[in-house]
Amino acid sequence: MLALTAGTTTLAALAATAQKPTHDYPVQPVSFTAVHLEDEFWAPRIETSRRVTIRAAFQQCELSGRVNNFERAAQALRGEAHDMKAPPYPFDDTDLYKVIEGAAYVLSVQPDPKLDAYVDGLIAKIAAAQEPDGYLYTTRTIDPKNPHRWAGTERWVNERNDSHELYDLGHLIEAAVAHYQATGKKTLLTVAIRAADLLTKTFGPGKRSIWPGHQITEMALVKLYRVTGNEEYLSLARFMLDERGPDRIPAGETVNPRGLDYNQAQLRVIDQTEPVGHAVRAMYMYSGMADVAALEDDEKMREAGDKIWDNLVHTKLYLTGGIGAAGGHEGFGREYELPNMTAYNETCASVGMDYWNHRQFLLHGDAKYVDVMERTLYNGLISGVSLKGDTFFYPNPLESNGQHARQEWFGVACCPGNITRFMASVPGYIYAKRGDELFVNLFAAGAADIDLAGARVKIAQQTRYPWDGAVRIVLTPDRARAFTVNVRVPGWAREEPVPGNLYRFMDKRSAHPTLKVNGGDVPMTIANGYVAITRTWQPADLIELNLPMPVRRIVADDRVEADRNRVALQRGPIVYAAEWPDNPNGKVRNIVLPDANTLATEFRPDLLNGVEVITGRAVGLALDEKGMVAKTGQPFMAIPYATWANRGRGQMAVWLARTDTAAKPTPYPTVATTSTLTHSPSRKNIRSIIDGEDPSSSDDPTSYFDWWPTNGSDREWIEMSFAKRATVSETQIYWFDDTGHGGVRVPKSWRLLYKAADEWKPVEADGEYGVAKDRYNTVHFKPVTTSALRLELTMQPQVSAGVQEWKVK
Repeated sequence: MLALTAGTTTLAALAATAQKPTHDYPVQPVSFTAVHLEDEFWAPRIETSRRVTIRAAFQQCELSGRVNNFERAAQALRGEAHDMKAPPYPFDDTDLYKVIEGAAYVLSVQPDPKLDAYVDGLIAKIAAAQEPDGYLYTTRTIDPKNPHRWAGTERWVNERNDSHELYDLGHLIEAAVAHYQATGKKTLLTVAIRAADLLTKTFGPGKRSIWPGHQITEMALVKLYRVTGNEEYLSLARFMLDERGPDRIPAGETVNPRGLDYNQAQLRVIDQTEPVGHAVRAMYMYSGMADVAALEDDEKMREAGDKIWDNLVHTKLYLTGGIGAAGGHEGFGREYELPNMTAYNETCASVGMDYWNHRQFLLHGDAKYVDVMERTLYNGLISGVSLKGDTFFYPNPLESNGQHARQEWFGVACCPGNITRFMASVPGYIYAKRGDELFVNLFAAGAADIDLAGARVKIAQQTRYPWDGAVRIVLTPDRARAFTVNVRVPGWAREEPVPGNLYRFMDKRSAHPTLKVNGGDVPMTIANGYVAITRTWQPADLIELNLPMPVRRIVADDRVEADRNRVALQRGPIVYAAEWPDNPNGKVRNIVLPDANTLATEFRPDLLNGVEVITGRAVGLALDEKGMVAKTGQPFMAIPYATWANRGRGQMAVWLARTDTAAKPTPYPTVATTSTLTHSPSRKNIRSIIDGEDPSSSDDPTSYFDWWPTNGSDREWIEMSFAKRATVSETQIYWFDDTGHGGVRVPKSWRLLYKAADEWKPVEADGEYGVAKDRYNTVHFKPVTTSALRLELTMQPQVSAGVQEWKVK
């Protein structure tokens, strides 16, 4: 075993130990450090991540106490007095590790002495919090007798459930490898190797059994193996995968109460055929499976990953490339269960999707994996961060009634850190190589310097992709030599939005992709998604790829109930959404987009940092005073989905109605729908409770307001200020209650007051104030002429309360 302790193992020793593996991915990536982008799409986003996102995330780690957790753990190890309160979550350590990893990637391509010094300071705090045997888990070190309740009474006993000990160490290792590779410093790598050596001493054949409750350790150990050459790390990664399953749980250890499928332990990994459970955990495990399959040439592991991928892409993939239909367990639903407004599509899961799809491509050399990776990358992944780079989405729904908004940070803050560590690495997904073959997978203006079969090849792209499908690729080998360039022709340019039949284009394409070399046509013979061009390449040889980008209408498999009688729009790799600022009356859920209506595009440099928009005509539906549907022709506009919610809260929809029955007509204006609402403190958007739409049940997740996580309060209120004074005598309240999967219940009691001059007076109610579920609770009262009403409620003990809809007559 390579036991690296401070000062005993040199950088040179590491390099000498890390020999090329016997087996590996057949296709090898070209490192992001060799690719330099100068495009108008990715380069500004990567720079925003460097200047804004990473710094903002570090600041939030400081403000939220995540950095202080390491300081307190170090104080405990030194026997000093310290605050012994457990961190809010046992995985809070990982948020700092992830941002350090992102900073390391930035440092590897652009020196930043100030950032470098700051990271060094953080590493010193992390090292000081590590226990003598290598264990690093601040919640237990801060107070060994009373750690976080998920931690378990002893090390590892709750790992298969929710202690996250291995998850923490996995992210530590990933950050350490990145920092070492970026800076050549072994300060954090020393910490990681001590932790990994503890794991190899503790777990393995003939030792203690284990599998991570939240996967990533498998991927991390493989990375550490590549850096150190220590095969024990690879063996342990394999062991953790092999041990996972229902028959490998020792007595005395707990598992997650949500069930074994929650963390993919319902079957042995090689027997699994579909994605289940928590989506992020699944992506990290499937990525680890691909790593082990490649490095150990394991056909069963490879076949299992392929089967899972096929099922996901054919039945559980959102059009945006996001995954995870259900918020309750942050994961997969049933086949074809793909709701839009309640779609979870966690940002971290999209990051994991691209990790996994890239690995699947490296295993097989098939562009179908790049097709899915690109779809996720341009849509469901970058939607997770604002254009300014300082606010984030956790879920990424495909429809909104104004209840969604990005936030600066979260109590569970995994997504901001994952954005920081992914964004800087994007250039590493553009090229790959296999022997004397060069793969051009993604298109972005910039240059790369690639070692191809012992010779150097410079490659430069000129393109405005994804806004324009014209791509010029200039190849400059160090000498005239024969090799193959595999140019990807995206699935969307080949009449295949995604592999399989989950989504299809409604219309027929009017133009086909073309390819030229030095002005001469190249036959479009496509195999595995690539046109292979084999020739003797001369310096400055030119490849010209033209990918026509008309607006395409997409429909879903009819088994996707949420998308029936609906259409989505795509241009190139970009999925579009209609959003409130661009459409009449700030409404989009009432839009019907007839199949025959012509659509056009234009580039708007002044909008959302510069985007291509889709314009045309649509029909808006609205209810009149008698409840009849009125139709009005109106202008229509759609923007790239990833850029929505950068201009405030409001309606958004990816899937637009093709028929009147699929649309949501705008309700006729009432006293309530034209009012303004204020409320006691809550993080939720309240406007949706006066949208005039009737909920299907008290736990209808599409549009509600609540005060969660505030529990047991007797002081919550909502005030409805009318647009003008009105005489009212009836109110109807439809309560929100998510019994069975959340902490919100109908209230214990409530009352209604009206504004009389400058004071609030109770209405004279005729009957009780109802708290029934799944229906409106109607209260009649003596008529009052007023400018406002006030609802006051008392919550039940230890639970919160919320409202679905509030009507007034």
